[in-house]
Amino acid sequence: MDTSVINVHLDPVDAVLEVGLKDLWFPVCPSGFVKDSPISLRRLGYKIAIWRDATGQVHALEDHCPHRGAPLSLGVNLGDRLACPYHGVEVRCDGTVTRVPGSPGCKLEGSRPARMFHTAEAAGAIFLYNASNPILDAAPPLQLPEELTSPEWSHFLCYTEWGGDYRYVIDNVMDPMHGVYLHKQSHTMSEGASEAEFQIRDIPNGFCFEKKGQRGVNFDWTEWMDLGIHVMRLEIPYPKTGGPGGNFTIIGSYTPINNRTSGVFHWRCRRVTGWQRDAWRFLYKNRLEERHWNVLEQDRVAVENMEPDANKREHLYAHDMGIVRLRRHLRNLAKAQLDRPV
Repeated sequence: MDTSVINVHLDPVDAVLEVGLKDLWFPVCPSGFVKDSPISLRRLGYKIAIWRDATGQVHALEDHCPHRGAPLSLGVNLGDRLACPYHGVEVRCDGTVTRVPGSPGCKLEGSRPARMFHTAEAAGAIFLYNASNPILDAAPPLQLPEELTSPEWSHFLCYTEWGGDYRYVIDNVMDPMHGVYLHKQSHTMSEGASEAEFQIRDIPNGFCFEKKGQRGVNFDWTEWMDLGIHVMRLEIPYPKTGGPGGNFTIIGSYTPINNRTSGVFHWRCRRVTGWQRDAWRFLYKNRLEERHWNVLEQDRVAVENMEPDANKREHLYAHDMGIVRLRRHLRNLAKAQLDRPV
């Protein structure tokens, strides 16, 4: 395990979770962020250089030249490799130094000292595999829910960055009860009981936290799934003015930028094909998108204004069973990561 990214001032388990669990896929940015010229992003405890080659394939390396540590993202895109701007050292996308112009044949040439990241591009986003092995030869394939892969579904990616720990974003989504209060003025969440009983139900690859006796009325349930990427799914009922396609499904995945900033990915999805797809996409862009951003903004303001140690001074009750279960599960995954042989 790479201990260089662990905050030594934290409990070891919290330190692992703060920067994101290893050996998982994470979304890191919308596809449109990455052009031919390299960009630099802080994600998952690293500064990462990301670029496209001539075919459009995305590559990623730690934004750190193995020679002197200069940012590779300021260098020259040579297709499958970057040339460092400082001394021209060329680093291939698999982490291998292929050329040292100032000292040909030196021991740095042919070595593989740079951390590389396997990439995937899907559903309008770039994904990185956060491998525990810095030079992993192959990553497991990215697996996404059917809402993002099936031709029977259509979706829009909503990306934003929130000023808080990404785990607070996860807690917010694993809390259906806040919908009837925080979002009570929303066109989609103004209905439903202001009191509820909840239950936890196991599903393939995860669990569902749901209100008893109420479904399709408000924000009534949340699913958490481990598909090799951690994703959350919820459903919001739509008024008829929202167009064809039934209820509105949201797929969420959340990535640490640093311990005070989160990358927040929500895909807004509906099961529609043919003319219905065109109709709902038109209605969404012209009538609904702004309203949905307003709802998301309510969540952002609430989460950003929580103190960093808010989760250390809580008094939880039955509506928080889902949060408790998920936190416990993530801590167990972090403990297992710490226990793995280095």
